[in-house]
Amino acid sequence: MGDKLRIKLVKSTIGRKPSHRLTAKALGLRKLNSVVIKKKDPAILGMIKQIQYMLEVEEID
Repeated sequence: MGDKLRIKLVKSTIGRKPSHRLTAKALGLRKLNSVVIKKKDPAILGMIKQIQYMLEVEEID
């Protein structure tokens, strides 16, 4: 079981709720298809859950 997550922005933030746009920005996702690696913790998982319809998430080692 991985302790890191690969998070990719697959849908645009244009036209989304302002809070969802800020959540994507806080995760470090600026442009479409940008990828970040984050440590798996409750704060990050909550952010992912809020905007899961815009993301692709994969566990890595």
